[in-house]
Amino acid sequence: MSGEALLLSLRLACMVSLLLLVIALPLAYWLAFTTWRGKFLLESVVALPLVLPPTVLGFYALIALGPRGAIGRLWQIMFGHSLAFTFTGLVVASILYSLPFAVQPLVTSFESLDRRLLDASAVLGASRARSFLRIILPLAWPGVITAVVLSFAHTLGEFGVVLMVGGNLAGITRTVSIDIYDRVQALDYAGAQQTALFLLVISFVVLSVVYGINRRVWSPWGSR
Repeated sequence: MSGEALLLSLRLACMVSLLLLVIALPLAYWLAFTTWRGKFLLESVVALPLVLPPTVLGFYALIALGPRGAIGRLWQIMFGHSLAFTFTGLVVASILYSLPFAVQPLVTSFESLDRRLLDASAVLGASRARSFLRIILPLAWPGVITAVVLSFAHTLGEFGVVLMVGGNLAGITRTVSIDIYDRVQALDYAGAQQTALFLLVISFVVLSVVYGINRRVWSPWGSR
């Protein structure tokens, strides 16, 4: 098992899960409490990575982050290089790919809150920010944990998106999933099995933690 690829994957997963939490909290709050009839359009955009093939999402991310894309050109003007085939590019693409895994658990938690508590808070003169920090966030804590853990696990096992956007550069963009692919291509099945087993154990532990913390965790199969 490549320690370099594993450390890079863990670094990527940690950064993406934390950044996604910052992005997903206000987005999920708005989706849960807005009365705008057209919110289904934004919900569809957020959920799009669930149904798009990773190579499709990775292709469009590569175009956008490359030297000819709007984001890539702006980044190149500012920093002298495009985002494609860099670790930062992997972070941006991974945020897009794992966004629904952060937003959906938070929306579910926010929607399950007793609205009477929020009404009472408003009657007592609390601002929306204070109500969010003192009432909504503490009550939705299992959803926050779920969002972070699922984002981490999903990012850790990415393959198609990171390969399209980052390529296979050792120490820069070669993640643990790409390392498994390389080992299989080299007929090193023993090494691939060792790394795959490690990811399998991590995934099982992560899901056990999620379901242990929150029995009503969001899942692709819905509630039963």
